[in-house]
Amino acid sequence: MNEAPARAESAPSPPAWRRIDLFAIAVRFQSVIGLVLVAIGGIIFSPRRHGLILFLAPDNMANIVRAVSETGIIAVGMTFVIITAGIDLSVGALLSLSSVLTATIMTTAGWGLIPTVLFVVACGAAFGAGLQVARGLALVISNNQYINISYGDGPGLAPPVFAILGDRLFNNIVPVATLVFVVVAAIATFVLNFTRFGRYVFAVGGNERAARLSGVPVTAVKISVYAITGLVSAIAGIVHAGQFNFGSANDGTGYELTAIAAVVIGGTSLFGGAGSMVGTVAGAVMLGALANVLQLNNINAALQLLATGAIIVLAAVLQSLVRRREGLGR
Repeated sequence: MNEAPARAESAPSPPAWRRIDLFAIAVRFQSVIGLVLVAIGGIIFSPRRHGLILFLAPDNMANIVRAVSETGIIAVGMTFVIITAGIDLSVGALLSLSSVLTATIMTTAGWGLIPTVLFVVACGAAFGAGLQVARGLALVISNNQYINISYGDGPGLAPPVFAILGDRLFNNIVPVATLVFVVVAAIATFVLNFTRFGRYVFAVGGNERAARLSGVPVTAVKISVYAITGLVSAIAGIVHAGQFNFGSANDGTGYELTAIAAVVIGGTSLFGGAGSMVGTVAGAVMLGALANVLQLNNINAALQLLATGAIIVLAAVLQSLVRRREGLGR
């Protein structure tokens, strides 16, 4: 009789497609996970009034999406820059310059809405990555004063149609500024994922030298992504002026930090070569919801800024861990 084998044969290792790195997946979808956790926390810690959870009140939800519209628009442009392993700290200054230009041109020069928007957006694209220049120019133009916007048909009055940026649609629920954010994000998603330029952006961020050797116009791509960021920052500045009915050289401070946080939380790698526009949108909404929860509980604004900075650091650490694990797995 044959003896049984001394030991069983070792089981074959599972195929590669079954080896799922749950940690990497969690990091990839961290913005969605974070948004869910913030929503749960908002419900739990929200103040109540007459039995109503204030966090879930329709007006509060509208305030959240309205508040994230400007930084969300900026974050869309910042996504392009960070995918190329760059960073742009001029976005807040460009928003202030754009709001000042918008208010000045309409109330002083008497331009109509469309010429004003086209001019301001063109200036934003031209001034991309020009932090000190943009802030300084805004201070000079405004004389460091608020430029108020009044509406009408006479001299010194802006076209009444511009006031729509401060309105809400669909039974006074959805802010117009949020619709602008959605449109900008949708266009950017298409450009990033379905055009040659989008492929070039990923290629430059993934390996600039290899991209150059493959014929990718690296310098042109880098200039273009900063121009895009300047352009969308100008759009955010126009929205800002329309929502608050003034332009100010001092507005937009700290917006760059919030935009970067939204992008990084959304899964875009600070090391370049990987990113998601949908993730950026989720990251922007998550930060807005978090800020709203803190405000409802009367948390100091300085702690809100600290929380945003801590989130950026945490997201960067998680990205580093994923890169290290991927490197060890090769």
